[in-house]
Amino acid sequence: MKVGRRAMIHSTGLALGSASFAGLAAAASRERFPANRDTGQVMPILSTYMSGACERVLPDEVIEKTKHHIIDTFAAMLSGSRLLPGQRAIKFAEAFAGKGDASVVASNIICCPIEAALANGMLAHADETDDSHAPSQCHPGCAVVPAAFAVGEQFVISGEHFLRAVALGYDIGPRVTMTLGGQEFESQSHWSTHSIAPLFGAAAAAGCAARLNAKEICRLLGYTAHQSSGLGCWNRDSEHVQKSFHFGGMTARNGVTSALVVQVGWTGIDDVFSGKDNFFAAYNPQADPAGLIEKLGERYEITRTNIKKWPVGSPIQAALDALAAIRSEKSFEPDGVREIRVRLATDEAAIVNNREIPDICLQHMVAVMLLDKNVSFAAAHDRDRLKDTATLRERSKVQLVADPELERLMPLRVAIVEVILTDGSSLTRRVDNVRGTPQNPMTTSEVVEKARELVSPILGTQKTSKLVEKLLHLEGVRDVRELRPLLQSH
Repeated sequence: MKVGRRAMIHSTGLALGSASFAGLAAAASRERFPANRDTGQVMPILSTYMSGACERVLPDEVIEKTKHHIIDTFAAMLSGSRLLPGQRAIKFAEAFAGKGDASVVASNIICCPIEAALANGMLAHADETDDSHAPSQCHPGCAVVPAAFAVGEQFVISGEHFLRAVALGYDIGPRVTMTLGGQEFESQSHWSTHSIAPLFGAAAAAGCAARLNAKEICRLLGYTAHQSSGLGCWNRDSEHVQKSFHFGGMTARNGVTSALVVQVGWTGIDDVFSGKDNFFAAYNPQADPAGLIEKLGERYEITRTNIKKWPVGSPIQAALDALAAIRSEKSFEPDGVREIRVRLATDEAAIVNNREIPDICLQHMVAVMLLDKNVSFAAAHDRDRLKDTATLRERSKVQLVADPELERLMPLRVAIVEVILTDGSSLTRRVDNVRGTPQNPMTTSEVVEKARELVSPILGTQKTSKLVEKLLHLEGVRDVRELRPLLQSH
């Protein structure tokens, strides 16, 4: 039997309205519960907030940012359909599609929402064009948007409901790994924040789309915690297929699974974040569970999420921005460059140092930027250029320096680029906030321009314009399945 939201509020003594929630959550999180003390008061606040998200009005600026990230993520899905991970995802959906009412982007496949979420999640992270959230060390959009869309199609939700589900996913998922310790947690353990945070985000979004009540949300979080997994060895994947599964496919699939099993009545424990053998005891006993509700309803994590300007891995973004800025100050050709020195944080440098994948290899992408004076989606995925003589010549000039001083600034991804010319002069630029970060955000027109460049080759100019227009006015969409014909490539 379903427990109504009103009954749950009464039973916990939390008469929470949308206006008062932020203050109550802030008061609870300020107490910062010690690790050796019962933290059972976190779950009632968290589950009540999550269960009310589908009806809670979002601030205008949050609505705008949510639209930006939905547009950006669908663009990543569609462009990803031409890449190996995306092709593998669609092939899986074709082979194992079951009954349901969820669609696979860039195809005509209609299947179970669990399978659709997996395929669309892989499409969204088939390369490095999707968004990223630095404080939690994750890519939330590639799991949250596919999960909300799959369950939203299944239960025929409105565009406004879809917006709220996505915003909730960004709020919950990143808070989990921020609470665990973010980048430091990932670097000091074998676990991956890139799977844990998106999974919880996908589950939250799916639970909102399914209209789960507070009691059911508690159980959803329990099933999600049991499914949380993912190792740091994703970094060794040279074809991006397992990486796309790790970041987007697995996380979206598992989050949707959590929501659907609870929606049909599966029971379970009421609080996976406290008590014996709880989630934090397993992952990080020193973590403070109050981080899960810190500034909840006041600080929206989607407003702290990056949209990538360049179609490359996050650690390379600032380096390309710096090189572009240097070139705008003084024009030079590749033959006039003797050396380019790029300084990145130690861990960031390790991720992008001489990688086999073009768009995650800093030396290669700097060489491409030097030759092309830009980095296009096509250039970032052209594996033939990894062996091209002209590109290799410029690549040999690029020196990557792992800088421990910049490591101390993480999660701020800083790049310092020095271009030394053949005449002996040098030009240096430091970039702390690349375009698309919260401190230097893209405008709506810039987000749309990026999406058009990615999507038009797949859908054509006219259909792309219709899709973008629909996503910019989601409040007027009565049924998210209205998006389906605009997302099918044939």
